[in-house]
Order: sequence, then structure tokens, then C-alpha cells
Amino acid sequence: MPGYDVKVQHVAVAGGDDLEIRSLLDRLQYADPDGAAELAGISPACWPLFGQIWPSSQRLADLMQTRPLVPGRSLEVGCGLALASLVLHRRGGDITASDCHPLTESFLQDNLLRNRLPAMKYRSGNWTRSNPTLGVFDLIIGSDVLYEPDHPRQLAGFIGLHTAGPGEVLIVDPNRGNRRDFARRMDRLGFALIESSLDAVASDGTSFRGRLLHFTRH
Repeated sequence: MPGYDVKVQHVAVAGGDDLEIRSLLDRLQYADPDGAAELAGISPACWPLFGQIWPSSQRLADLMQTRPLVPGRSLEVGCGLALASLVLHRRGGDITASDCHPLTESFLQDNLLRNRLPAMKYRSGNWTRSNPTLGVFDLIIGSDVLYEPDHPRQLAGFIGLHTAGPGEVLIVDPNRGNRRDFARRMDRLGFALIESSLDAVASDGTSFRGRLLHFTRH
């Protein structure tokens, strides 16, 4: 037994087919028998967050279904269950999913099989540690990745190391209080911001209030 409970659900994607997703049963799950999560800096309270379907991740997946594919390499940071990565991968995009949680990759492999998709690139991505073999990307995407005060500094530093040339960054943010700090740090890296509202009612009837942060560097 893995020490945690799971469920399988169908997640609607606007403009595309549903995804069948294996996720944690709820936010009360926790199992870290070998201390891998603790070593990665993940607290027991944060341990189950990777395995939930979050509204922001659904909105990012919707966006990845409808926007034109970007030439070059793409990276999803803090991917969790990697809904947006699965959508891009299904469309033929060159996407790498990344997260620091030790169970993310195993859930991703299971969900690739459930949706009859071929193998997809995955790399461990800890924003506070060096990732010299990760390389650089033309597009970096993420959803609800600014929920801690330190995240703007950590993520901006990570993006600065792993963006190529002009670079483009798309972040779906559910009106967290840290996005202004993040925008200032991205400005110092040469990224201009276009911010737009994502307030909407999803296809499953749930409402969402948030912002799309679209950064470009020239």
C-alpha cells in the first residue's frame, strides 16, 4: 500500500477532449516514508497540494488547448498533476513538466497511460537549487505558483536561468497578493508584462477569479 488514497476523475478541457486524471483523494493525504519530500523542503501541510485539481491549473490547461503552439521548448513549473503539460503534449508541443514533489513523476506516468498518450519529458525542478542540466526554454508556464512570500524571488531567479533569447512566460494567478512583487522582479530581468482578467465560469460550472500574467522579453 502506498500510504495514501487516490481517486480518478474526468477533467473538462475547453475546446478539447476531457482528461482522465488520477489524483489524491483529498488534502488530508500524507506519506513520506523515506523522507524524500522533507529533503525537498516540502512540509507535511504542503505534501498533498501537488495531487489536487486546482482551478488555476484547469484555466491554464484551457489556455494551452486554444492558443497557438509556440515553436521551441516549453516548460511547466510547479506542474502538480500537469494538466497543462498533458494538453500541450496531446497537441504535439515540445513540453517538459517539472515539480519538486517526489511523487509527481509517478502520477504523471499513470495519467499519460490513462489518456493513451506517449511518453513525455519530466524533470525535477526545485527553484532554490541548481538545475544545470535542465537547459533553457522558449516558453515557461505555471499556475498558482506564487502562494508563498518567497515564491516571487525564487521563481523569477529560476526563470532568469532557464529562459532562452526573447522568452515568454505565462502564469495563471488566482489573485494572490504576491504577483506585484513577481512582476517587479521579472521587470528587472527585462520582461514586459501584459496582465488580463480570467474571471469566468468554467465548463463544469465552477467560478474562477484570477489574472493571466503574460511576460515577454525582447
